[in-house]
Amino acid sequence: MSEVESPRQRGYEVVRNHEGQYSIFPQGRPVPPGWELVGRAGSEEECLGYIEEVWTDMTPRSVRRRLDEASRGR
Repeated sequence: MSEVESPRQRGYEVVRNHEGQYSIFPQGRPVPPGWELVGRAGSEEECLGYIEEVWTDMTPRSVRRRLDEASRGR
């Protein structure tokens, strides 16, 4: 009898969008439009751990930019 791979054991890749937001996507599938691979792959747990390390500000890039401009009086 062969072992069935659970979703948590399946391979994933870390992806990021133009707003600097991160997610994981199953390996071997085309990356959704608007997302790009960041070069990190592994189990669901490993990928989520990586995202937790690198994604320290969850504010979308466009919002951060507007807040910076507002604080400089533009």
